[in-house]
Amino acid sequence: MATAANDMPKRKRVRCSAEYRAEALALAERIGVAAAASELGLHAMQIYQWRAKAAHEKSVTDRERQLR
Repeated sequence: MATAANDMPKRKRVRCSAEYRAEALALAERIGVAAAASELGLHAMQIYQWRAKAAHEKSVTDRERQLR
């Protein structure tokens, strides 16, 4: 008996540029995450992850600037 994992084709991972991610986050800020995700053909969770990573990087940069 075949399992569902064997029957499904594997999706190729796509790397998005930093500019694309920034534009996607700006769009999500304007029209909402769900609408931006459906318009761009992404999962909403991807935008949420990009947003969390951008916020983390910004906070790290701010802390480094304060330490100088």
